[in-house]
Amino acid sequence: MLVRRLTSCLIILVVAILAVPAAADEKPDKKKKKDEAVIARIRLSGDLDEAPVGEGIFGATGENLRMKLERIKKAKNDSIVKALVLEIDGLHLGLFGFGKVEEVRRAIADFHQSGKKCYAYLDEAGGIDYLIALACDEICLPPSGSFEFLGLRIEMSFYKELLDKIGVKADFLQMGEAKGAAEPFTRTSMSPENRKQYELVLDDFYQNGILQTIVASRPARKWSTDDVKKLIDEAPYTAHLAKNLGLVDQVAYRDELEDRITKELKIDGLATAKDYGKAKADLDENPFAALMKLMSPPKKKTSSKPKIAVIYAVGPIVTGKGGEGFFGGGSVGSTTMVQAIRKAEEDETVKAVVLRVDSPGGSALASDLIWHELRNSKKPTIASMGDIAASGGYYISMGCKKVYAEPGTLTGSIGVVGGKIATHGLEEWIGVRTEVLSRGKNTGITSMTYEFSKTERDSVGRMMQDIYDQFLDKTVQNRTSAGVSLTKEKLLPLAGGRIWTGRQAKERGLVDELGTLADAVAEAKKQANLPADSDPELLILPEPTNILDRLLEGDIGARAAGMLNRLPPMAGLDEVRRHLRAVEGFLRLRGEKVWLAAPYSLRLR
Repeated sequence: MLVRRLTSCLIILVVAILAVPAAADEKPDKKKKKDEAVIARIRLSGDLDEAPVGEGIFGATGENLRMKLERIKKAKNDSIVKALVLEIDGLHLGLFGFGKVEEVRRAIADFHQSGKKCYAYLDEAGGIDYLIALACDEICLPPSGSFEFLGLRIEMSFYKELLDKIGVKADFLQMGEAKGAAEPFTRTSMSPENRKQYELVLDDFYQNGILQTIVASRPARKWSTDDVKKLIDEAPYTAHLAKNLGLVDQVAYRDELEDRITKELKIDGLATAKDYGKAKADLDENPFAALMKLMSPPKKKTSSKPKIAVIYAVGPIVTGKGGEGFFGGGSVGSTTMVQAIRKAEEDETVKAVVLRVDSPGGSALASDLIWHELRNSKKPTIASMGDIAASGGYYISMGCKKVYAEPGTLTGSIGVVGGKIATHGLEEWIGVRTEVLSRGKNTGITSMTYEFSKTERDSVGRMMQDIYDQFLDKTVQNRTSAGVSLTKEKLLPLAGGRIWTGRQAKERGLVDELGTLADAVAEAKKQANLPADSDPELLILPEPTNILDRLLEGDIGARAAGMLNRLPPMAGLDEVRRHLRAVEGFLRLRGEKVWLAAPYSLRLR
């Protein structure tokens, strides 16, 4: 079986390589003179995923958020770069995205320390794109562009009626009155408790993440938050009207913007470096040499320099290795995470660990296994929360000695959900009949055919209560060790499944500091007693797998689906794919008895 599988993979690889002979035969012009002065152009688009990126047949296959930020930093320090143009085009930043906004804005602010100007070019200015653009010196729209920042809107999709139509029942219990992770599958509308907490979060995002950010970023306008609110309420605007209102600075096409920058800088021979700093695929390599390189990839070079390990926990948390989803995204596998933490612990050059969390949670068991491994680490461990670190994402953060959150992080959701998908109705509808023989009242707990009986429901409820108590106790333990005066009684009103923004969590003592990943790394360096002026290497974990490993692990379907998602016919199906990903994320956990999860189908526009 293994030989057959390996042979199939090799055939696929050979076909893939031979399909690009023209590209492979192209040789770069090694005699080309390096530009002495350039305008660096970097494109920001897509979801800016934080997970480590693996290599494909001809090298890097994509970029994550860290790579984008490193390119901005490179432009700051590169003497031939005289200005930076950020092309901001259709960012889709997950459930909320405010954490990534802060990361990019921080990188732009750092770039400004070089004394160089940064320009934002957008075809349309809307939502997340505009918040990032506001950190730049100037914002430019083309004449046919528009300003479409319309405010914030939460959409929560409910699938109960769909499940009813196909004879499937979501049978769930919850610990915490506001723990709404299963509501999309058990209700047809928000519960009052869930609606109340999301209204609170939405108010904070709107007032502090949007209105205050626009006011602070456009000081020359001397706007109040009421002025900005009025501008948003009357949007959308054409590009020219947005400029007249002071929402953007220039109306021009991209080439016209770059021509104006060239004239302002008054530098002869100033060129534009498209995709500045982006890793290029090795298309000049012989196809068969590429295949051999793939079969025996070179060992990664290691150094004896002090390192900070940055361990990424991106996606739903599941037991086992995790992996990529068929409709995009991925999951955090407990086995993979434990191995990564142990690797950092055993590496003598690693002096501290930063856990970067961008996860809505998932399996209670998997979350606890990751928490335990972090808790046992003898090295300084710092948690850095991205867009979302809720429920299981918050739980694993409690294994660290200090916790950072972005102001716009969605966190908390201290609560427990347990249940299953019962398919009895669907099975009967398609003509399947199931008979049961059992000994013991609760043998049906793990059955995916039938709903819980009363005794099964009582037993699951007792188990969930115990896990909820553990969650509360571990939170109190972590917060107390961090110097926060928090008892279990004080924590209960903050728990119960309630979610908070990073700002709200800091006010309530649920996190220690507000800051970016760079701030967490700086704290890790400090706690590791590394010199303040030192620049330790970052060891990125879990290590991304190469394409051959992914093929052998059965990941070819997910990879193929990812390619299909990028084809033009799929471009208009984002809404459908979003719903499919929500259902897929739910089904990933169907075998887990107890969940620590936030809603998968929630989206902020």
